[in-house]
Amino acid sequence: MLKDASAPVPAVLRQAFPDSKILVAIPAFNEGPTIGSVVLKARQFASEVVVVDDGSSDDTAETAALAGAHVIQHARNLGKGLAIRSAWLYAREHAPEAFVLMDGDHQHDPNDIPRLAEKVLSGQSDVVIGVRWGKTSRMPMYRRVGKRALDYATAAAAKNGLLTDSQSGYRVFSRRAVESLEPTEDGLSIESQLLLEAQERSLRIEEVNIDSRYDLDGSTISAGKHGTGVLGRIIVLVSEKRPLFFFGVPGALFLVVAAIIASIVLETFITSRVVAQGYASLVVLFGTVGFVSIFVGLTLNALKRLTDR
Repeated sequence: MLKDASAPVPAVLRQAFPDSKILVAIPAFNEGPTIGSVVLKARQFASEVVVVDDGSSDDTAETAALAGAHVIQHARNLGKGLAIRSAWLYAREHAPEAFVLMDGDHQHDPNDIPRLAEKVLSGQSDVVIGVRWGKTSRMPMYRRVGKRALDYATAAAAKNGLLTDSQSGYRVFSRRAVESLEPTEDGLSIESQLLLEAQERSLRIEEVNIDSRYDLDGSTISAGKHGTGVLGRIIVLVSEKRPLFFFGVPGALFLVVAAIIASIVLETFITSRVVAQGYASLVVLFGTVGFVSIFVGLTLNALKRLTDR
């Protein structure tokens, strides 16, 4: 662990919120070329900047420390989720009024920190999400499509509908949110998990438009690997948090298919007095799977309600 350094809260925020402490945390993995400038810019708007070096093989930790960040080092690469969990524990220990999470690859602009943090410091929100949306973010089309797919997948697990940018890593949390939320995911799906937890705890969530850069390729994980990994974990989260939806909807679809095939079997028998055995077998198969799936959903939903009490 390297020595920390801190900077005063900027005048624009200090005048409005004179006693506020803003902590900026940056999970980083092999981001030596960009982390220094990100830290320097973030320090203009923070009481302290923390960089969680997730087992980088380059000079990420040294550069961040020279730029004035407090550095927490992982001995090996553990994933973004665990990096955020380390930052979360640090935030709990130091109890800031606003806890900012942002990336260290220059995708996020530190100049947006005041706009996002103000929502939390004024008491309007517990979670503020920096939204990259539409053509204004200059996000490549393939990323927009993938992001939207993950937004809908996250919404399937949520009770309060769709958020515009569920995968944004640029967020600000209130002290209440830091104390009540418990990050548990190890990987990139932690963004979805934290939002789902915030909705379950009825925290106030607000979205603020931000500008993002995609002309610098600082990501160490391909977009395809990122998307498929997050989607897989979101599917697991859906099954855990909304079992009736996860199992009940497919079960109902199986029953609908079974009913359609059954009508074909019945029509064939009426017209020719012949039982279409192949179709009849499909009726039994789809019907059984449908009933079992709905039964599992109902059972798991009942167990979840009992454990949530």
